[in-house]
Amino acid sequence: MTLINPVKQTGIAKFGTGYLMPGAVLFVLLLCLPVITLLVLALGGTLDSFRHIATTVLPSAGLTTIVLMIGVGLMTALIGTLSAWLITFFDFPFKHLLKWALMLPLAVPTYISAYTFVEFFSYTGSMQELVRTLGGYTSARDYWFPDIRSLAGTIFVLGIVLYPYVYLSVRALFMLQGSSIPDSARILGAGHIRLFIRITLPLARPAIILGVSLAMMETINDIGAVEYLGTRTLTFSVFSVWLNQSDLAGAAQIAIFLLLLVAILVFIENLSRGARRYHKTRTSSEQGFNPRRLKGATALVATVSCFLPVLIGFGIPVLILSEFAIKDIDQLLSPSLLEAIATTVLLGLVAASLAVLGGLLLSLALRAKPGRMNILMVRLASLGYAVPGTLIAIGVFIPLAAFDNALDGILRQTVGISTGLLLTGSGAALIFAYIVRFMAMAEGSLENGLSKISPNLDMAARSLGRSRFKVVTQVLLPMMRPAIASAALLVFVDVVKELSATILLRPFGMNTLATNVYDFASQGRVEDGALACLIIICIGILPVVLLSRNKSG
Repeated sequence: MTLINPVKQTGIAKFGTGYLMPGAVLFVLLLCLPVITLLVLALGGTLDSFRHIATTVLPSAGLTTIVLMIGVGLMTALIGTLSAWLITFFDFPFKHLLKWALMLPLAVPTYISAYTFVEFFSYTGSMQELVRTLGGYTSARDYWFPDIRSLAGTIFVLGIVLYPYVYLSVRALFMLQGSSIPDSARILGAGHIRLFIRITLPLARPAIILGVSLAMMETINDIGAVEYLGTRTLTFSVFSVWLNQSDLAGAAQIAIFLLLLVAILVFIENLSRGARRYHKTRTSSEQGFNPRRLKGATALVATVSCFLPVLIGFGIPVLILSEFAIKDIDQLLSPSLLEAIATTVLLGLVAASLAVLGGLLLSLALRAKPGRMNILMVRLASLGYAVPGTLIAIGVFIPLAAFDNALDGILRQTVGISTGLLLTGSGAALIFAYIVRFMAMAEGSLENGLSKISPNLDMAARSLGRSRFKVVTQVLLPMMRPAIASAALLVFVDVVKELSATILLRPFGMNTLATNVYDFASQGRVEDGALACLIIICIGILPVVLLSRNKSG
């Protein structure tokens, strides 16, 4: 029997190794440029700068960041796991509505959540007005009320919008596991609470770790919410040291410490993936789920438990912003808002298109030659998603600004033409930062779609006379249209919501919807940015709709 080399039998193998691989390697090197820049900047700093950072910034900001991450991790784990357990294994009123509504808080960016919760919990907000009415109080001195602008308040604000990461991963695991194990435990006499503690939680541990790791990465990336809530994290310190103290090397040194935290989270997340083993018997697969119907007080508790996270994480921000927006509905056609919408859409479309092209390049290269080095290359390309946007902004700005200045100097001397800030002043640097930040989403979606297409189709097309290029363009790409559309949508939505890199890299005079909201909030005029906030949230709902269509059960 003749053994066929699996690489050679793939119709795009030679095409991939001959043409795709060099382009993919160059693309990955470009995506790694920000991290390389940060390392060079950090090593180039003076000893005095490092000593100052190590003694004055890292201890307090580092401790605050770690406490914030732990707090958000615990809160998201509790809400996400409990809601996933209730939705998956029980039947109660409004369950079919709540199982997708529990994903809605992901549509609310953390900075918008912070702005609205400050309005809601402030002295003039609805909550304290209710407290004064019920208690008969006349001033703030008559009663105590927790301060939302605190570390505890920041944990609450971030946790209530990031818990869907845990909810989605845990529910996916439960659905994959089936109901045979819980059903067996019930037959043996285990009650709901004992079943949850002794069986469900141990089974869900890898998925909980995965979801919590993602929520912690988002916590590290956040800058708008922590700045507005007065919580000085390491990410905010990078922003402050770079812009307020003009200490670029010091900012890079803080960034390296942040990267270490991110590396730990990535390691934990990969460890959790490696630890997952799913064993589903034929019987459990055939039987599917038989959720236990809850009645009376138990059903009410389950409904309220799943409804509250949606109400707090999505309902309150939308209600507050809607109240503000109705008063300023005439501003919907204002030139500044329309310009921000047009700029955001343009940046999103360009970044999504380029990210999809880059993701296709990497996915096809990996399909052509699925070796360890290529897998490592793709993982390096996806590293940007784990790096906070503030760090990416620094790593992008420095080399591109140097390129702008060098090009301008050369052309001035040779032909007497000034190019100015060709990349950093045109928005190209911002688009590059978006691609670095969100390449993981595009590549992951495309790789998943490509993996469902059998390599035998490539060979069949080649045997019918199609060239290697036509195999890609006429066979693979048409079959990947849903994955391409999904990848483009995910990148576009995240570009619309992105703030941390945008506020640092946007050219002078350029405003997106996110920076429009940020500028108003910085001036204490959250109500003036309500329309932009609602537009961002409406766009953010699109992936939720996509996910809800893909979820079954």
